[in-house]
Amino acid sequence: MKATSLQNHTESAPTLESASFEQLIRETLARLGEDPSREGLLDTPARVVKSFAYLTSGYNLKPAEVVNGALFTVDYDEMVIVKDIEMFSMCEHHMLPFFGKVHIAYIPNGKVIGLSKLPRLVEVFARRLQVQERLTTELAEAIQEIIKPQGVGVVVEARHLCMMMRGVEKQHSAAVTSAMLGAFRQQSTRNEFLSLVRQKSPTGV
Repeated sequence: MKATSLQNHTESAPTLESASFEQLIRETLARLGEDPSREGLLDTPARVVKSFAYLTSGYNLKPAEVVNGALFTVDYDEMVIVKDIEMFSMCEHHMLPFFGKVHIAYIPNGKVIGLSKLPRLVEVFARRLQVQERLTTELAEAIQEIIKPQGVGVVVEARHLCMMMRGVEKQHSAAVTSAMLGAFRQQSTRNEFLSLVRQKSPTGV
């Protein structure tokens, strides 16, 4: 009887492949030396699953669907800039957050995009496991593909908790990445964009 009971228990125990996300989080807590059954941790696996679903929701989004046709015909060919877009993402190396600001500029080629769509596009790529360099490039390429402007410039400034909380533990370091396509590869256009990004308006915005 004991052997049969043990065999049935072994067969019904979840494997790495069959375990639910919540079971894996519970196992992680145990391996960290915690007691998953204590009051403060009872609901933690469910909360973590819900949190990761939100933080990685960008995998289920497509840039064109987010824009949803919000392109407008214009007779305007000067630089359009949306700067200081808040960005939060997850480093794919340590699964720790990095956060900062995104600055986007493009020169229209007969079409402009609804301004609110640019922050939405940032979310598409930020809500994935990322590296800052790829995030910057993916965003620039998506805008180039959707709007087909004369050029696109994207600058991302971010702080990484994998540097601030662990490793070198440098609290005030920031990473800056850029992607310049089309007209923004010209030095004069690039300089104008970077100058406007650094410039603060009289209202402090």
